[in-house]
Amino acid sequence: MKAAFIREQGPPEVIQYGDFPQPEPGPRQCLVQVAAVDVNPIDTYVRGGLIAAPIPKPFVIGCDLAGQVVAVGSEVREFKVGDRVWCSNQGREGRQGTFSEFAAIDTEWLYPTPAAVSDEQATAVSLVGITAWLGLVRDAQVGAGDVLFVNGGTGGIGSCVVQMAKALGAQVITTAGSDQKVAECRRLGADRAINYKTEDVEAAIKEFAPGGVNVWWETLREPNFERTIPLLALRGRMVIMAGRDARPVFPVGPFYVKDCRLFGFAMFNSPAAEQRQAAAQINAWLAAGQLQARIDRVLPLSQAVEAHRLQEANTLHKAGTLAGKIVLKP
Repeated sequence: MKAAFIREQGPPEVIQYGDFPQPEPGPRQCLVQVAAVDVNPIDTYVRGGLIAAPIPKPFVIGCDLAGQVVAVGSEVREFKVGDRVWCSNQGREGRQGTFSEFAAIDTEWLYPTPAAVSDEQATAVSLVGITAWLGLVRDAQVGAGDVLFVNGGTGGIGSCVVQMAKALGAQVITTAGSDQKVAECRRLGADRAINYKTEDVEAAIKEFAPGGVNVWWETLREPNFERTIPLLALRGRMVIMAGRDARPVFPVGPFYVKDCRLFGFAMFNSPAAEQRQAAAQINAWLAAGQLQARIDRVLPLSQAVEAHRLQEANTLHKAGTLAGKIVLKP
């Protein structure tokens, strides 16, 4: 089979596209013919060696996939040949990644794809959707009556947060860097979308939520707690999921006297059973049309190097040339 893989960690150019041994499914695995994969910031960190994670060598890159089951292991009962499926959390703990024509996936990480949902949508929503669910539902417990703010309402995770928070009954404030993106935020369901290049973000938040924001979802790699905490309501919750090297000032006093809570998490620490809960709710929202992934472009798998260059330029260097996920097809 063809695959995009690395023999050593380094810049995007270490990615090779070529022949790779096709896996055989183990007793509790399904062999999936891959129809679509996507790129996440974490993929560039693993490939570049920015995360101390042991990987097999050679290593197929990628976390997510969507496709069709073509063979099942001897102990598999949950899936059958012909089922459409999606997954995330691959390329971890010795598992190979997903950028290949076929992948053997443990059933604990595999979920059915709703009938009306495309493979491109399923893979593009996978990691970002599970991440958003963990922060919104498991941690912040967002519900009706909450006011939520998220930085960057058209990004991969930000767009999921906007849609999921609305599905959970919250009012949503978000930001975007152009009038076109502001309009897209509104289309996704945001009650107030702020152009951070032309508007005063703090003033707009105070006007919309004079009593403060109940949940603040931070997507920035460098959180500004001194700005954020005064904008939180009493017992406000803040969720952070980025900024591995960030060391910002944290104003302890203003935080604790408002009974605030801070949640920090990495999606990959979540066990399979927890991620399955997230996947079930994501599937329900996808099937109901309440959730859709923002896809910037679709490329052939053979262009994995270019896809990683583009993702890295936007994640690390703030190029601003992406408005959604990069999806690749074998």
